[in-house]
Amino acid sequence: QVQLVESGGGSVQAGGSLALSCVVSGRTSVSFTMGWFRQAPGKEREFVAAINWGGDSTYYADSVKGRFTISRDNAKNTVYLQMTSLKPEDTAVYYCTADAHVTARAMIVDYPDYWGRGTQVTVSS
Repeated sequence: QVQLVESGGGSVQAGGSLALSCVVSGRTSVSFTMGWFRQAPGKEREFVAAINWGGDSTYYADSVKGRFTISRDNAKNTVYLQMTSLKPEDTAVYYCTADAHVTARAMIVDYPDYWGRGTQVTVSS
């Protein structure tokens, strides 16, 4: 079994920054593609960013390009999401995801196998 635990959410004013972390436990020997999704109130979950096992391939939703950065430290079984220039429309629950069978690009459209419980990010204007 795989467990994903997010941390780092919180409240920030527009223009501010937050950093999310996600620790993977369980089948840590598996080469997972990792990603972040989010769900705002009354909206469907949407893709935010993904990164391959080697960390050299990343993809972002157009809405966060240039503002968010995904990275990973495989030695620590951790994936990060650095968020800058935050906007009120970034307010959502952010979910960490993992999948051993998709590329980072495919995670844009494929539903990942494993999900964390989410962490709330609130951006006030």
